[in-house]
Amino acid sequence: MIEGLKPYAEYKGSGLPWLKTLPCGWRVRRGRGVFECIDVRSKTGNEELLSVSATDGVRRRSEKAVTMFQASSYVGHKLAWPGDLVINSLWAWMKGLGFSKYHGIVSTAYGVYRPRPEHREGWRYLDHLFRSSAYDWELRVRSKGIWISRMQLTDWSFLDMPVLLPPPDEQAAIVRFLDHANRKIDGFIRTKRKLIGLLNEQKQAIIHRAVTRGLPSRNLADLKPSGLPAPSIARQAGIPWLGDIPAHWEVRRLRTIVKRIDQGVSPMADGFLAEGSSWGVLKAGCVNRGVFRETEHKRLASDFRIDPGIVVHAGDVLVSRACGSPALVGSVARVESLNYRLILSDKTFRPVFKEIVDIAFGVYAMNSPYYRHQVEQAISGAEGLANNLPLSSLRDFVFAIPPLVEQRMISSHLQGELSRFNSTIARTEREISLMQEYRTRLTADIVTGKLDVREAAANLPDLPAAAESVADEALNKTETEETEA
Repeated sequence: MIEGLKPYAEYKGSGLPWLKTLPCGWRVRRGRGVFECIDVRSKTGNEELLSVSATDGVRRRSEKAVTMFQASSYVGHKLAWPGDLVINSLWAWMKGLGFSKYHGIVSTAYGVYRPRPEHREGWRYLDHLFRSSAYDWELRVRSKGIWISRMQLTDWSFLDMPVLLPPPDEQAAIVRFLDHANRKIDGFIRTKRKLIGLLNEQKQAIIHRAVTRGLPSRNLADLKPSGLPAPSIARQAGIPWLGDIPAHWEVRRLRTIVKRIDQGVSPMADGFLAEGSSWGVLKAGCVNRGVFRETEHKRLASDFRIDPGIVVHAGDVLVSRACGSPALVGSVARVESLNYRLILSDKTFRPVFKEIVDIAFGVYAMNSPYYRHQVEQAISGAEGLANNLPLSSLRDFVFAIPPLVEQRMISSHLQGELSRFNSTIARTEREISLMQEYRTRLTADIVTGKLDVREAAANLPDLPAAAESVADEALNKTETEETEA
């Protein structure tokens, strides 16, 4: 459907610094000619709670995979209706905006804008336009503030923003084409994510077998219950979620096999990456499902005083203390290499193992199902802290520990056994990333008139709206979990 797309026949100057030309039939109008401000407040606070994010625009809070702040009362908060544009004024520069499909409550700090009657039918085109990369420049330049994390897009600045307006029939063609393109892209991404999920399940099974029973050649008849010495846990009964372990292994609490557990700080930082001699502080999502992502950090102010005790080094083991998604709390990864100067945040633990533990074995054990079971128990039992792993709980987690020589043999075995899985997962994630980049570029080219989709859109079949809606929900849930964490 994308092959054969061509530019429009005629173009004219756009008058905009970020767009040289636009199709001759298109107009540019200021936001105030397209939108009006809406400021209606809730009298009961009982309407549906809505959230706004760069990941998926406006959604019901109940659909989000992350736990969000709850106010004691929502009386007096702003209301939005289907077809209204909602903008998080402090995060507009990071695409914290979208058109709502729902009636509900949003923050008083958000801007709510309703298309004027003559533009109301084109809200879906406008949603594609404002959320496209083409508008990055406008949103950043018009958001003002002395600190990057407090840059605000005011009503006046938004209403002064230029809006590209194709004729209504072309807006409908653009929406139709992008709906079909996004359906294909989303289907590709869902298939790839499913593959990654299946590969991770197989990895988990291999890891669990190795860190609870040893190498495949071990005689499984030589096992014992996995209990700690009484009175902590009855040795005779064992630990149900750990099962039997080799007779010469020990069950140890984490606090007995680490020298210490470091934790960082929560300083003010901006939304950019560290560069040159600057420093960055890790974000909550730096550790995700066994993988360390060093780009998940925020740049610190140049005058911030660095504590050497929380500087991140290659070889460190990091544990996520808190994440937007409960499924990612407790994630563990090792820092294999570093290209940035980073410090720990208060949302990250760094256990420093004693010499009796092979670090690679420790990381494998902390990525096993039996470790995950303990994390889930700890966060569900911490009242009011469903997305937080208490340090006291982490220190009490139990692990099956073989002799050091055997740990190293198990680590070596797992490295070889899992390499093919890791290679396939990395390749698949790269394919997803490339497809997302392609979507970004395609959308920007279409909403700015670089490509003419009118003929292609006219030849496309109607989409099954209900079935697509269900598929989109599943995809958005997965992407929200991974991105917002």
